[in-house]
Amino acid sequence: MIRSATPQDVPHIHRLMRELAEYERSLAEVTATEDDLRRALFADQPAIFAHVAEHEGSVAGFALWFLNYSTWLGRHGIYLEDLYVTPAVRGTGLGRALLAELARICVQRGYGRLEWWVLDWNAPARGFYESLGAAAMDEWTVYRLTGPALHALPGPATRPAGA
Repeated sequence: MIRSATPQDVPHIHRLMRELAEYERSLAEVTATEDDLRRALFADQPAIFAHVAEHEGSVAGFALWFLNYSTWLGRHGIYLEDLYVTPAVRGTGLGRALLAELARICVQRGYGRLEWWVLDWNAPARGFYESLGAAAMDEWTVYRLTGPALHALPGPATRPAGA
């Protein structure tokens, strides 16, 4: 069963996020708390959304996503930040069902695309996505500003919102 996340799902999503980070060898980088997630998902005007996959009555997977915009298409799309299904139930169709729900939202709302990143070394995920017809965007390189570099770019006079 695939459904929109509720506030009661936050502890489960947070646990699964940490499982994903551990699988991706990045658990030490996770600083997000359940409260951070709850505030982001259930704000008056949320900018991020989640769906969960249930297996035998328990949350066993999730998709965390937000809207992006393609200037070339002139339409919004969905950017899938995280997709994770716990290893015990992989192969049961939950990952495909989560992606199918996001694709359904795209089609229903007239969005132009559904996209996400995959670690180069994650061959099982890459194979799974390619089996669904997804195309790797190998000609693009991801860039990121974070930490000290992010704070240095605007200069010393810039303060975070609410500071």
